[in-house]
Amino acid sequence: MTALWMFPALIAGILTGFPVALVMLALAVGFGLWQFGHEGLLHQVLLKVEEVATAQVLAAVPLFIFMGAMFEASGIASRLYDAIHLWTRRIPGGLAIGTVVMCVIFAATSGVVGATETVVGLLAIPAMLRHRYDKPLICGTICAGGSLGTIIPPSVLAIVIGPVANASVGPILIGMIVPGLLLALGYVVYILIRCLLNPALGPRLDGDDEAVPLGRRIAVTAGVLVPPLVVIVCVLGSMMAGIATPTEAAAAGALGTVVLAGLYRKLTWKVVADSTLRTVRITAMILFIVTCGSVFAAVFVAAGGMQTLTDLVEAKNIGGAPLIALIIAVTFVAGFMLDPLVIILIIVPVTAPLVSAAGFDVVWYCVLFLVVLQTAYLTPPMAPSIFYLRGIAPPEITLRDMYRGVWPFIGIQVAVIALLVLFPELVLWLPAKMQSF
Repeated sequence: MTALWMFPALIAGILTGFPVALVMLALAVGFGLWQFGHEGLLHQVLLKVEEVATAQVLAAVPLFIFMGAMFEASGIASRLYDAIHLWTRRIPGGLAIGTVVMCVIFAATSGVVGATETVVGLLAIPAMLRHRYDKPLICGTICAGGSLGTIIPPSVLAIVIGPVANASVGPILIGMIVPGLLLALGYVVYILIRCLLNPALGPRLDGDDEAVPLGRRIAVTAGVLVPPLVVIVCVLGSMMAGIATPTEAAAAGALGTVVLAGLYRKLTWKVVADSTLRTVRITAMILFIVTCGSVFAAVFVAAGGMQTLTDLVEAKNIGGAPLIALIIAVTFVAGFMLDPLVIILIIVPVTAPLVSAAGFDVVWYCVLFLVVLQTAYLTPPMAPSIFYLRGIAPPEITLRDMYRGVWPFIGIQVAVIALLVLFPELVLWLPAKMQSF
């Protein structure tokens, strides 16, 4: 039972305001010395540091981050935004719909949650305000679209959750495709219906200045949209076909964005240097948190915490749907306070064995977990997506607009979670199809 006290201590440490990674490391050291002494603790620390340092799949993290950083720094994102809106601007709510599409594309290139919301928001908010879009709708679209970075592959969180849950990363990334597209489709349908019922929310753009000939639209789209899509398809397609591992696919994607930047005449030493420095900063943060979380989990398991928890679950006869519901509830609440990466490192090592023992597929559980994290990412009062939005939104967009705007999209998230629970094949069908080829 001693090991179970690590979690109340972790919550208390987080509430003090100290960085979560340092709190996890301090508790791991403290409880490790208490339970195993210096030699036992040193063994656990060195073992986990070696595991993180030698985990080949984690090598994909900096490569995907660099891929997204180059995509942003080279100006490709702004070109894509303009090309997409050539097709959607005349639809009711067209700017918002185009923004969701842009979020899907950028999420598939960046792999980083906050990057999608920040980059697309800086492009989309001024355009939608200029055309008198409803402010809550603007906020909801940016927050929900930006959160797709969690569930649209390749997601850095998916690359981390795989080793933590002792599951293959490839099937997780493939299994994310259908839920991610379902969420994006739900957002688009909601925006379209709202703007058809109330055109004032997202006015149709009918001015002469917007009248771009069809041939011109096709030419612009082909020149701007097709090359990045080729990179994305190659990255995801190579993993789906089993040709490349996630790390190899990430390396190809990073090289592809460098080539694209060169084709668009944006490849400069400054762009490369800025992208590299950003990659180093984000990667160092992620790997430090992963290492601290891994050491925390290792001490917990070695101290008998996993066995104690398993015995408690069996004694209370918690299994099947109640177990999944309990994990979803705990994850959702944790999402109000903690970074998604930290939540994965705290909850998944403990719950994944329980879920597997209960007869559930671990790949399905990982994807479901990520969708729940995405929902918590959107949900007030502590929604990280709103904090990102506050950092880039102009003064005329208030916190009240942000809170009002996200709730309909949270409803869509909850509906998709229910679908994934009721129909696990939404996650498992595509990975099974890919493995059969």
